[in-house]
Amino acid sequence: MLTSKDISDAKKRLNKPEGHHEHDDCIRIAYEWLDAQTITKSIGSRQYALKHMIERWAGRYVSQSDVEVAAELHPCIRGKYPFFNISSRLTEPSTTRLEAIGQAMTHHNRESHQTKDYSRHEDTAR
Repeated sequence: MLTSKDISDAKKRLNKPEGHHEHDDCIRIAYEWLDAQTITKSIGSRQYALKHMIERWAGRYVSQSDVEVAAELHPCIRGKYPFFNISSRLTEPSTTRLEAIGQAMTHHNRESHQTKDYSRHEDTAR
């Protein structure tokens, strides 16, 4: 689990004063979603509404800045929002990734989650 210090340090590295962050758990949520994706060698050129996909998966509002910080923290993710080195065949992360994140599933976004938006589906066992 990402610590508050890890997250604070990453926010400072990005140095985006206009960034909006409601809660560190939103960054943890985005990190878990990114972590489930297949990493590619090159940065993709296909644009996805990643923030919205993450919100619907986790049932919690997540800002674009939260996704950017999560990408900064991830050791394998490169690129700038929304163009990261992840496969265009997106993986639906297992909701078990959210079990230790208190802010997950606290909003109604989950109601609009679409499994069909994903080409792959992560096993529940991690």
